[in-house]
Amino acid sequence: MSERLQNATNFPPVETALREPNGLLAIGGDLSVERLLDAYRHGIFPWFNPGEPILWWSPDPRMVLVPDEVRVTRSLAKRIRNGGFEIRVDTAFADVMRACAEPREGAGGTWISPAIIAAYTRLFDAGYAHSVETWRDDHLVGGLYGVAIGRMFYGESMFSREPDTSKVALVRLARQLQQWDFGLIDCQMETAHLASLGARTVPRTAFTARLAELVNLSHRSGPWTFNAPD
Repeated sequence: MSERLQNATNFPPVETALREPNGLLAIGGDLSVERLLDAYRHGIFPWFNPGEPILWWSPDPRMVLVPDEVRVTRSLAKRIRNGGFEIRVDTAFADVMRACAEPREGAGGTWISPAIIAAYTRLFDAGYAHSVETWRDDHLVGGLYGVAIGRMFYGESMFSREPDTSKVALVRLARQLQQWDFGLIDCQMETAHLASLGARTVPRTAFTARLAELVNLSHRSGPWTFNAPD
C-alpha cells in the first residue's frame, strides 16, 4: 500500500514503491516548491489526473538519456540544419506548458492541469524549471520543459506543432547539457519515441545512486542562456 502524505511528511524510501502500478510511492501532500524539489532530489515525480489526489512515482526501471548519447538520424540532422528553426530557452515557459497540455490525437485527457502549470511556474520563478523552445518565423512550433537541480535535468513533457520540432529542442538541450557537464536527463517512463533518440532504461538503484551525486553538484539557476554550438 502506498503511503499517504501529510503536508509535513517526508517521502518514504523509493524502494517501497509498488510494483503494480509500477512506481507508485505515495499519495497526497502538496505541490509546493519545497516538496517538489525534495521529490526530484530523491528520484520522485508527481503524475495524476484531474480529480485524483496527488500521486508520487518512482518507477523501476527508469528511462534516462545521457547527454552525449543523444541519437540524431540523418533526416533529423537535415531538419535541424534546413528547417529554419530558432532555439530559445526560458522565454515562454507558460506557453510551452500550455502547449504540452493540449489534447493529442489518439490520446485522452491531459494530466497537465492548471494546478500543475501553476506549481511548475513557481519552480520556474525560483530558477529550477526551464523551457527549451523551437521557434520558426516567430511562432512557437515545438519544445519541452523540465526541472534542473545541480547537474541533473528531469524532462517532464514535450510537444510538436510541426514534424520533429520537439526532437529539435531535445537535441539542442542535450548538446548544451553536455557542455555544462550534466550527467543525465531523466525521461521517467520507457517510450519508443525516447528510445529512438538514444534513451535507455536503468535499474532504479543505479538511477538513484547517480542522482545522489549529480544533485549535489553546483546548481545553474535560471533563466538559462544557451551557448553550445548548434
